[in-house]
Formats: sequence, C-alpha cells, structure tokens
Amino acid sequence: MIKAISSKWWLFLLRGLAAIAVAILAFIKPGATLLALVYVLSAYSFIVGVLAIVAAVMGAASDRWWALLEGILGIVVALLIWSWPVSSTIAFVYFVAAWLILTGIVQIAAGVHLRDVISNEWLYIVSGIVSIAFGVWVFRVPLQGAIATAYLFGWYFALFGVLQAALAFRLRSLYSTLSTA
Repeated sequence: MIKAISSKWWLFLLRGLAAIAVAILAFIKPGATLLALVYVLSAYSFIVGVLAIVAAVMGAASDRWWALLEGILGIVVALLIWSWPVSSTIAFVYFVAAWLILTGIVQIAAGVHLRDVISNEWLYIVSGIVSIAFGVWVFRVPLQGAIATAYLFGWYFALFGVLQAALAFRLRSLYSTLSTA
C-alpha cells in the first residue's frame, strides 16, 4: 500500500501547486477571491436546494413539505446571490463579523465557567476577546474585513500547498527507496 501511494507522489505535488496558485491569486486579487467564495457558496445552495426538492418529490424525505420548502429556499438564496453578487459579498462579510462576535461571547462565558475545572482558562477568555474585537473591527471597516478574510484564505492555501508539496517530495523519496530495495 505504501508503494502504491508513494508512486503517485506527483498527484500530491499537483495538489500543492494548485493550492499555492490559489493563494497567490488571493494575495493579488483579494476582492475577486472573496467574490469567488460567495459564488461557490451560492452554487452549493442551489445544488442542495435542487436535491432537497428531488428528495421531496421522490418521497425520500421524512417530511416532504419541509424538504420542498428547504429546496425552494436554497434555490431562491442562490438566485439572489447571483443577482446581487457584490451585495451578497458584503452580507457575507457582515455575517462573518456577527459570527465572530457571538463566538467570542460564548468563549468568554465558557472560560468563566471553566475556572473551577482547569487552570489557564484565561486563554479561552482572551481568545473570546480577540474574536469579539476582530468582529467589531470587521463591522466598523467591512472592506478591510473582506480583504482580511481573503488574505486568511490565501495564507491557508499557501500553507496547505507547501505542506502538500513537502509531502509529495517525501513520498517520491520513499518511492525511490522502495523501488531500489
């Protein structure tokens, strides 16, 4: 099995290079990257909506009416996003900001409750404060928040790509060792 996986080392390299290419695009064109993410989410919403309607019509859903409603909502959301992509991107940024603030509040509350159970609970409280601060910052300056979100995706893809490329070269070395043995 190791030989079979290591013989395909080049697939991991291609995957890593593709991720690095996406990272470069995210750094060069952060607005386009965020817009692309919104389009991917809308495509997902559309596909899930169609599948929910199919499940309702075929009787595969436990409650046909709820599945039908879910499907219609999914398609409507996708169509709205496709009709107003820039507004949808701004709404996405505000949604992320709200999510950060709510998550931060929950983290602070959990940290306070953890005081009786663990030491260094303040780390969880500080992470909650950081989440709230970042969320408030995104609300106050949404354009910069959108760019920061795109850069975060860029850094993720850069790190992922480098790790995949490193794995590919490790697998190539392993394959060479196994082939000569």
